[in-house]
Amino acid sequence: MNMLIYLIPIALFMGGLGLFGFLWSLKNGQYDDLEGASWRILDDEDEKMPRP
Repeated sequence: MNMLIYLIPIALFMGGLGLFGFLWSLKNGQYDDLEGASWRILDDEDEKMPRP
């Protein structure tokens, strides 16, 4: 039972970090273009890759 004194604040802190990370990603526009990546992978570019 004494272990709950440590585990509950740690769990709340980790949940707060997750929430902060999610809100930060929303603010920075990570979810603005959800379909763009799926269309970009199908784009057939005719550019030749430069050789090193």
